[in-house]
Amino acid sequence: MIEALYESNCPELKLLARGKVRDLYEVDADTLLFVATDRISAYDVIMKSAVSGKGKILTQISVFWFNYLKDVVANHLITADIDEMPPSVQQYRDQLHGRSLLVKKVEVLPIEAIVRGYITGSGWKEYQKSGTVCGIELAPGLRESQKLPAPLFTPSTKAEYGDHDENIHPDKCAEIIGQQRAEQVSNAAVKLYSKAAEYAAGKGIVIADTKFEFGVDKNGDIVLIDEALTPDSSRFWPSSTYKVGKAQDSYDKQYLRDYLTSIDFDMKTQIDLPPTVLDNTLKKYIEAYVKLTGNRPELD
Repeated sequence: MIEALYESNCPELKLLARGKVRDLYEVDADTLLFVATDRISAYDVIMKSAVSGKGKILTQISVFWFNYLKDVVANHLITADIDEMPPSVQQYRDQLHGRSLLVKKVEVLPIEAIVRGYITGSGWKEYQKSGTVCGIELAPGLRESQKLPAPLFTPSTKAEYGDHDENIHPDKCAEIIGQQRAEQVSNAAVKLYSKAAEYAAGKGIVIADTKFEFGVDKNGDIVLIDEALTPDSSRFWPSSTYKVGKAQDSYDKQYLRDYLTSIDFDMKTQIDLPPTVLDNTLKKYIEAYVKLTGNRPELD
C-alpha cells in the first residue's frame, strides 16, 4: 500500500488554503494547483487518520467526470498529467503525482450547488418534520430513499473551515449571487446531475445526490470547479440492493459515518480511525471507480 499523504508540502508554491481534503496552491497569475490529500472528513470534521490512496482515486474520478460532462458545461481542468505541468510543480512529483489538477483560476461563487435525485439524508429528516426539503414543499407520502419526480436543486452556503454548511432555499441563493447567476447555476447543476445519473445507472450505480461548485471565468461564463461526482461529494448506491423505504448501502463515506454513529461520535472532535475502517472505506472508493470506469485506479 502506498504511504498516505496527510498534508502536502510545496514551499516554492504559494499555499492559498487547506480544505477538508484538498490543498490549494497558486502556480501563476492564471493557474492554480489542486492537491487531493488522503485526509478524510465526516460531519465537517477532519479525522486524524488518512486513507492511503484516497486522494488519487478522487482525482481520477473527477478527471473522468470532467471529461464526460464537458459538453454540458465547461470546467476548470487544464491537465492532471504532472508531465504537462510547469517545472515549479514537477519538482514535487513524489508528493503530487496522480493526485493533482492544474486548473484555470476563476472567480468562485460562494454557494454549493446540491442536486438531489432521491430523498435521503438531511433532506429526508426535514421532509419527515415539515414536508419540505430546504424549504421547498414536496408531495406528501414520499418514503425514505424514494426517487423524486425531478432532480431538486437545493443549494447551501460554503462554510469556513470548522463550520457547517447551511442548506438554503433557492431564493436565498439568488439573493447571494444574483437571480441570473442563480438560474445559470441551477440549470447547469441539474443538467450535470441528470447526465451523470443516467450514465451511472447503466453501470449499476444510483447517484442519490451530489454537490457541485462553480466559478465564473474571464468571459463571464459559468465553469464547473473543484471536484466532480466523487464519493466525497455524492451519495452512490448500488442498484442491485436499492430498495425504497429504508437507508441504502453506499459506495461513499456512509461506511465511515456509520462507524462514527456506532461510537456516539460528538461531531466535533478529531479522532483516529481503526485500520479496518480505513481499509473498508478505501475499498468502497475503489469499487465505485471500477464500476464507473471499468478500470482499476492507478495508485502507484
